[in-house]
Amino acid sequence: MSSQRMSEIETGNHIGGRWSSTVDTLPVVNPANGETIATVPRSSRETVDAAVAAAKAAAGGWAAIPVFERAAMCVAIATAIDAARETIAYTLSCEQGKILAEAQGEVAKAADGFRLAAELVKQMGGKTLPAEDPSKLVMTLRQPRGVYGVITPWNFPVNIPVEYLAPGIATGNAIVWVPAPSTALVACALMAAIERAGLPAGVVNLVIGEGATVGDAVVVHPDVTAIAFTGSTATGQRIAERGAGKPLLLELGGNGPLIVCEDADLDAAAAAAAGGAFFNAGQVCAATGCVLAHASVVDRLCNKLVARAANEVLGDPLHPATTMGPLNNAKVADKVRAHVGDAVAQGARVLHGGRARPDLGSALFFEPTVVRDVTPAMRLCREETFGPVVPVVAFQDEAQALQMALQNDHGLSVGIFTKNIGRGIAMAKAIPAGIVNINAGTTWWELHLPFGGGSGKKSGIGRLGGMHTLEAMTEIKMISVTCG
Repeated sequence: MSSQRMSEIETGNHIGGRWSSTVDTLPVVNPANGETIATVPRSSRETVDAAVAAAKAAAGGWAAIPVFERAAMCVAIATAIDAARETIAYTLSCEQGKILAEAQGEVAKAADGFRLAAELVKQMGGKTLPAEDPSKLVMTLRQPRGVYGVITPWNFPVNIPVEYLAPGIATGNAIVWVPAPSTALVACALMAAIERAGLPAGVVNLVIGEGATVGDAVVVHPDVTAIAFTGSTATGQRIAERGAGKPLLLELGGNGPLIVCEDADLDAAAAAAAGGAFFNAGQVCAATGCVLAHASVVDRLCNKLVARAANEVLGDPLHPATTMGPLNNAKVADKVRAHVGDAVAQGARVLHGGRARPDLGSALFFEPTVVRDVTPAMRLCREETFGPVVPVVAFQDEAQALQMALQNDHGLSVGIFTKNIGRGIAMAKAIPAGIVNINAGTTWWELHLPFGGGSGKKSGIGRLGGMHTLEAMTEIKMISVTCG
């Protein structure tokens, strides 16, 4: 039944309340078997012009809608997502490759995201401020930025868009949304749920195409007033250059270390490290980038990591017994293989996995992998691998661990396992990352909490999560009234 429903999803751009397609198309491929499951538009810059025009036409009217009505619309969208949960999750699993249980969880969180925005937007307010002139009443209020360009990736193609769409809709913005083309079918399914909820035409406009064309056209368009992007650091840097002068909300790559001190709960640390590396086949910006383990516990920790890797079931993401599906695309698979190969060539040892598994139906399957004797100079430690690999680095003392963490170019998320909470807090304060979890893994986060990279690093600008996103997608206006 789900397969039949997936075939009924409207595939196309959604601009000004209407679905449309293009003569030129792109295939959507199931990474588990290589089969083409749909085609979607390969849109042009002219399509972006039309979408921006539709958003601009809708922006003023939507911003004028009372905040409680916008909040009610977000709740209606959440309800529409819930009603389509089976189809959206099945589609997500088929085209992205994550196991069905993870896909179902992602769709449920997407509905939660709209409900959260509905509640928080009703709590947004301004301030009254003192003035030297006693005749002045000074106040601030928050207003939408206007036409927001939103560009989203393929690894969480439902949740990440909602992290922008829900706050954007709630705060009164109009949006031009460019999803990753490899997961554009589930974007269409999400857009259809938004449409069924009754959102006015033009408030959200979906444009499908290659990022170098349609994404760039959104970034540089003079009528797009602000940009939100989640994706690679390299692409984020180009967007920052091309969109210079516009408000930017950029959530970029990560390679956060998980530090395991000599007094750590090793079972908890191994569970967090493996979970952070193997969830969604490691295709998570906050995944366990590397494990920094004290030399006195590294052997025992590696044994526990190998046991957890051995328990993973790699295979068809739709099969209920599967715990890890394929990588999403060949570019990522090539990088994972290259990173592991680089480490081995420099003396690291693969304790488990390390191989592609095309016998499972696709060259994109890669075994859950544990690598030890890794050094900070290896690519596994320096770059974002984006695959199911746990690199283990040994350290001798706390100072060396802290030095390794400080050398990390990314500043997204870090985990620290220690029973000495004072030490954990001191290390957390010293590490320039946006998120530090003490006695939890690098991936722990909840929708209402701030998520983003540390200053001076390569993980982005600004914060997602809860009120933080609503504030980022609005601007403060000061109004003074002369009373006498």
